[in-house]
Amino acid sequence: MDVNAKALLGGKPSLPHPVTGGRHRFSAMIKPIGPSCNLNCSYCYYLSKKELLSLPVSPLVSDDILTKHIRDTLLDNDSAEVIFDWQGGEPTLLGLEFFKKVVKLQEQYCPPNKSFLNNLQTNGTLLDADWCRFLRDNRFLVGISIDGPKTLHDTYRRDKGGNPTFDRVMASVKLLKKTGVEFNTLTVINRLNAKYPLDVYRFLTREVGPRLIQFIPLVEPKGFDQIAPQYWDPATIPVVGTPAARPGSPESIVHDWSVDPDDLGAFLCRVFDEWHQRDIGKHFVNLFESSVAVWAGLPAQMCVFSKICGTAVVLECDGTLYSCDHYAYPEYRLGNIRNKTLGEMIFSDRQVSFGLNKNKSLPSTCRHCEVLFACWGECPRNRFVKAPDGEPGLNYFCPAYKRFFAHINARLTTLVKTLKLT
Repeated sequence: MDVNAKALLGGKPSLPHPVTGGRHRFSAMIKPIGPSCNLNCSYCYYLSKKELLSLPVSPLVSDDILTKHIRDTLLDNDSAEVIFDWQGGEPTLLGLEFFKKVVKLQEQYCPPNKSFLNNLQTNGTLLDADWCRFLRDNRFLVGISIDGPKTLHDTYRRDKGGNPTFDRVMASVKLLKKTGVEFNTLTVINRLNAKYPLDVYRFLTREVGPRLIQFIPLVEPKGFDQIAPQYWDPATIPVVGTPAARPGSPESIVHDWSVDPDDLGAFLCRVFDEWHQRDIGKHFVNLFESSVAVWAGLPAQMCVFSKICGTAVVLECDGTLYSCDHYAYPEYRLGNIRNKTLGEMIFSDRQVSFGLNKNKSLPSTCRHCEVLFACWGECPRNRFVKAPDGEPGLNYFCPAYKRFFAHINARLTTLVKTLKLT
């Protein structure tokens, strides 16, 4: 692979599942403060977890759970470079002293043949100069949540008092740049901003300027705060493309702020065209980098587009481990770190089956689809609609990704040949 190819594939390939790769590599996201947050985003899927998971009244990870998490992640992981992911809620509510303690524990338990890095996902409203110096000096990669220009961002992302947050987020972005902190952006593609693809993309690339742009399409079925994925009532599952399978209809099964599949498909195609024409090698977009890798015969860089999954678990503040961040429901509880190691739970038969089931549960429509190699049915938590023939298990976003992958096929085929990626 030449230098240009390496520059294009800005992210790291997804880690192999133990069933297929035989290596004990995993990513255990931790939510050290649970769903506690200073914002009240309209579409937040996580605020309801406090009651659902019976989390403590003051959800704060204890020192023993924190230490066990750090030790297990370093010792149970075969990777030479171990990644720690800190999310919430809003993890910066824990304060700088908490993360200084984290780094000391990592240094204490890190074997001499390994190294570690930290990823911190934040809403960006609480960062100051001291925070930024710490993040820079300790090589934290920061993820900033921002949904586009001011009007688009502030529609859904407001604080507990209902106040807009855009100006505070942008002030933090400027401070991160000034201090020299490496950062990415995470943009939730919702029902509103999906209609303004170039406004969102050009704002992110020209005004924010992250290392990597992450787009996460938003959909939540009604009742998601109580009903776990794959436990939906079969009688309520609509056929793809019908009004019940789209936002805004009285009979819709999804919340109104969910992105419409047709709008998502148009958004991705339009942004890809702009990226392909102007920004290859200059701006990295998670979906596009992953697609280039797949077209080159490499593993997908995003778990949602991998054939199998199961190595990206989530640890709650009370020490309970769940199969995935999107599967933090009692039905998908793997155990507690107080009495089991991370490795025992992640590589258990139960979790291996969870990962393999992503492929096993694909409907026949997917198995005969021309873009199966790129999609693999996306994330199973979104498979709550029926195929046109009535078979359940189709992904809500199927029309979007089918359109997108067909749209980019010819250009990516040429691109990987030009860059000698195959």
